Amino acid sequence: MRHTVNVRIVVDVICSHSYLGYTRFARAADRLRAEGVEVPVEFLPFELAPGASTEGRPLLDVLEQTFGPRAVTGALAFAEHATREGLRFEYGKAIATGTFDAHLLIADAALQGKAEPMAERLFRAHFTDGLHIGDPATLARLAAEVGVVTGRVQRAAVRARLDRVRRLGVTGVPVFLIEDLPPLTGSLTESTLLAALRQAAHERSAP
Repeated sequence: MRHTVNVRIVVDVICSHSYLGYTRFARAADRLRAEGVEVPVEFLPFELAPGASTEGRPLLDVLEQTFGPRAVTGALAFAEHATREGLRFEYGKAIATGTFDAHLLIADAALQGKAEPMAERLFRAHFTDGLHIGDPATLARLAAEVGVVTGRVQRAAVRARLDRVRRLGVTGVPVFLIEDLPPLTGSLTESTLLAALRQAAHERSAP
């Protein structure tokens, strides 16, 4: 078995499927890490609503106005499903916002080896805590909580990464790019993700 499996994950931190998918991936990666394999993770940014305002509006209102009542019903059903995974989705207090600055924060965290805890904290802030993750003061507070120093990555660098993801043809998230395996998309099960990680770990070590 090879000692390192490199993973790139395309997510948006206001995407419910990204949160569930990343949670399952993190659990699978921790299981492989317990077997002695390093699993470095790079986050690639994606915006569900490119250029969206960061003024902050109640998410359920935005969903209903944009997609109709069925979107609200679907979101609440997904929230109930997520509880079985140990996640708490508090849609009643969630705030719709643009996520460019949140992706910038994850990029800063990556330079300090803290991308994974920073991404997880942003997901939880949005979906569970009802925090406005487009607000600079909120992001500064979350950065301090995780121990991330901000201001190291230029905004142009994040724009370039967003362009790179578009060129890859990504139109929905999450997407898991595990070594040279075909891309995996959606909130896949933990067992499926673990199988892919193990396949990647064994492929290059095979004679």
